[in-house]
This record gives sequence, C-alpha cells and structure tokens, in this order.
Amino acid sequence: MKCPVCGNDCVESAHELIDKMVEIFAPCSGCKSRTLPKDTPLKEFYYGTCDCGKRFIDEVFAHLYVIMVEEGDLADTDPLKKVGYPLIHPGFALASAPHLPSKSLVLLSPIVSLPTAERIIREVPEVKGVVKCGNFVPGAIDVDLTQTPQTYELLAGCDVRADIFYTSTHPVITYKQQSKLHIEFPRGYDPKIISVGAHILRKMPKVFVDANCGAGTLGILGGMLGVPHVVLNDAWYAAAFWSAFNLSVNKEYLLVEGDVRFFESYEQLERHPVARDPVKIAEITGNQILEVYQGDFRRLHTVLPREGSILAVLDLFEKGDREFDTRIQAEWKAQVGGDVFIP
Repeated sequence: MKCPVCGNDCVESAHELIDKMVEIFAPCSGCKSRTLPKDTPLKEFYYGTCDCGKRFIDEVFAHLYVIMVEEGDLADTDPLKKVGYPLIHPGFALASAPHLPSKSLVLLSPIVSLPTAERIIREVPEVKGVVKCGNFVPGAIDVDLTQTPQTYELLAGCDVRADIFYTSTHPVITYKQQSKLHIEFPRGYDPKIISVGAHILRKMPKVFVDANCGAGTLGILGGMLGVPHVVLNDAWYAAAFWSAFNLSVNKEYLLVEGDVRFFESYEQLERHPVARDPVKIAEITGNQILEVYQGDFRRLHTVLPREGSILAVLDLFEKGDREFDTRIQAEWKAQVGGDVFIP
C-alpha cells in the first residue's frame, strides 16, 4: 500500500503487521541491552546497530543525543531525556523496552531543528520521521470548533505510523500521520474499547455511529463485530481521512468487497481542514456498509440512515464534566434518537 504522505511502501495490511508482532522488537542473542540514565547527560559512547539490524532504544537515543549536541540543539550538560519522545512503529503494548529495526521510530521533539532532523534521517537508520512538537494537542479538539486547530511540524522523513489495539475479535490497526493527530498509544488493556464492544454486543444495533472517530478505532471495531451499517465522522480532515484509510487496512476483517472509495484525496481535504456540515469522504460496501464523513457531529443527524436501531458513541476530548456529558447526550437523542453513550 502506498503511503499518502511519503509515497513509499511504508504502509502494510492488518495481517502483515499482526504476523510480525512477536519478533519485530525482539533482540537476537547478540543484541546489547544497556539501560542508560535518562535524567543525566550522556557520559558514554553509543553502540552501533547489531548484525541483526536492530539496536536497543537507549542506544538510539544516545546516538540522537550526540547529533543534537553537535548541531547545537542540546548542550552537553542536558539530560538524555531532553532529546524528545519516542513513538514506535507499530505501537503496541510491550513487556520490555524494544530493540528497534530500521524505520521503526518517529521522534517527537520540541527543540529539534530542521538541519538536525535531516541529519538524523541520514545517519540514524531506526528513525522513520522527525517531528517538531509543541505543548498542545494537534487537530480540532474543542466541541464548538471555535479554536483554530494546531498541528505539529514534520521536519524530515515520514511520520506515518500504526498502532495495534487488541479487541475481542481481531486487533484493530490504525495508521495516522502523527503530526496531525493526537497520540493514543495502546496499553494492552483498553477500557474504552472494552466498553464500546460491550455496548455493541448488548444492543446489536442496525447502525453504529462513531461520531468523533479520530483515526477510526471504535468505528472499525463496530464493523468487526458485524454491525450492518457503520458511520464514522470527525470534523478534522486528518481524522476523517485516516479513518477511511484504516478501513482499507482492516478490510479483510470486515464483511465488505472491493476497495474503499475515496471522494477526496488527503491534499484536497487539507484545503478545508474543519467542516461543519457533514460531507461523505469515503465508503466501502458489501454485506456491510461503512461510511466516513467529515463534519460537526451535532449536524450528523442530517445524513444518518433511518433504517433501524442506532447506537452512537461520543468519544469527546472535553468529557468528564457530568453536566456537559448529560447535555451533549440529550441533544444527540433529541436529534437522532436511539442509544448514545460516552465511553
């Protein structure tokens, strides 16, 4: 599968990722596993890549530290942890720290410069992409869509990476461009996924709506559990696109035929990053129908099917306020009916 960001073959189907989970971050008998202190400056050399093509994550960060000191992004008195934040590709719950193969790490750093990022991509084989991050969550995250969305900046390489979420059926694979979407790293035990799965199996709706879908995990779960009609929606263009893209990645576990039909490309969607009136951007059909919309979830009632029982999940950023949660659910029920819950 072609990556929509870099154009290379860095995107794999669900079963390809699942099949290599056991060994992808596992060391060989010759791998070194030296743990370095994160709160102090690097005082030692770093080891190179093992003959097996992998290197312990601490050694990779030591290599990054040396480059960032040489380029002036760090002082040699700064602690190792100031390099940034590692996001492994693919991401899934690990029992121990990983040994990284080539192109398996996206680095998020608030201090990295463009020349440093370009050098990292040339010299550190484990790094797939370098992103300059900020102290904010990327994307459209407020319910009222009044705040101007912010994104991180991809400086070098490709920042498309996958997460693997366990479910009661098959794992759900969600790809995303990490500079455009919030981090939601799998923990192995995901209460939100368990809650949504339980609601679906208890209600067995004809229509399941993932009204604030992000990269599409919960909507795809609904499809895997056999809901006849699934609607995924997000006001943020990157979330809507990657949800649709992830239908392609996971389609072997859905009751569909053919390929996902996209009505707009990633580049076209970027021209209208936040949408209010819902517009269908993709669909795939077969014995199930799965649709993806970009729009304000509070206007989604204008396009939802009326073919039977509806179950909706409202996975909002601004949740936890009981009064707010009650009001949002009441508004949804008044417009749509059916069952609705906030996980």
